[in-house]
Amino acid sequence: MNCRVKAMLAVNVLSITGNLLMGLAKFGPSHILIIAGRAITGLYCGLSSGLVPMYVGEISPTALRGALGTLHQLAIVTGILISQVLGLDFLLGSDDMWPLLLGLSGAAALLQFFLLLLCPESPRYLYIKLGKVEEAKKCLKRLRGDCDSTKEIAEMEKEKQEAASEKKVSIRKLFSSSSYRQPVIVALMVQISQQFSGINAIFYYSTNIFVRAGVDQPVYATIGVGVVNTVFTVIAVFLVEKTGRRSLFIAGLIGMLASAVAMTVGLVLLSTFAWMSYVSMVTVFLFVIFFEVGPGPIPWFIVAELFSQGPRPAAIAIAGFCNWTCNFIIGMCFQYIADLCGPYVFMTFAVLLFGFILFTHFKVPETKGKSFEEISAEFRRKGRSAIKGPKAATELEGLRGSQEA
Repeated sequence: MNCRVKAMLAVNVLSITGNLLMGLAKFGPSHILIIAGRAITGLYCGLSSGLVPMYVGEISPTALRGALGTLHQLAIVTGILISQVLGLDFLLGSDDMWPLLLGLSGAAALLQFFLLLLCPESPRYLYIKLGKVEEAKKCLKRLRGDCDSTKEIAEMEKEKQEAASEKKVSIRKLFSSSSYRQPVIVALMVQISQQFSGINAIFYYSTNIFVRAGVDQPVYATIGVGVVNTVFTVIAVFLVEKTGRRSLFIAGLIGMLASAVAMTVGLVLLSTFAWMSYVSMVTVFLFVIFFEVGPGPIPWFIVAELFSQGPRPAAIAIAGFCNWTCNFIIGMCFQYIADLCGPYVFMTFAVLLFGFILFTHFKVPETKGKSFEEISAEFRRKGRSAIKGPKAATELEGLRGSQEA
């Protein structure tokens, strides 16, 4: 990732290409063009889901880093909602218009391509990685205006000095080095908890629940879920800097756990009490609400906060890979689990959510209002305090020597 903005421009070409193939599917071998287009677009999604949060995290002021990071999730859910609406039969979901629906995202990617040309490069990247101090200051001025940036420059200088003592951090180094072990575990677990919380299963199962509730047009109820999804992501933008990442993440997981249990009760008792279908329907909305106030947006940007400039790209790469792998597993396996467990399927996610709550409470640090260097220092202190005994003392000296080298 030699340049944040140039990298985002490059991956945008993948989105434009993939959507163009899908948009032209009606004029060629449809299945081949759609599969190829989806594959290329999927590659774009994986790359951009790492690049965008990293860029936003690096250009954001510390006090607004969480709020601006949440905008990434807001853009995703807004896109989902727009797609749901445009996919209605009387709009673009018809037999004649579906290629336009599939290819329409390419227009958004094309717009983003030209808008990115107006975006400044990450000052943090220019200052710390490339040593271009004056260019970094110019970009910082474009982002902050006439605000005093002395403190931010000092923070970059401190992080640069620390990065200078680090060797180039590869993905292998992240897993093999004891100094990165704790933040890597936290980074991976927040991604796993986002996907294995059951949110995608809810979206897969929601139409079935709405049908059972007697909704004549379940597609509109599903769009209603999309509206709730978007509205509460907007609310999360304002909450994340007031309450903090860790507490909001835990609150969201607890709410999802309660919703999963209530949904299970509704599904189990559905044959006995017809009105229980409405309980299940309400819990779908509650589940989505609690997801979007914490576990939805936070994993996308907190990984960038957990690492300094050196290991950040590699850490975001493995976190993104973990997120999409878990997404794939849920997509492939949920229907089999649902067939096996029946109405108790969401108790599986309730158990997982309980484990994620415990992990977050004991292992995930609060990053609100802290600089990247302060967060890294906190992990180092925890790592050192965990080492005890003569053998551990030798390991600690070796770790200090490698950091000073």
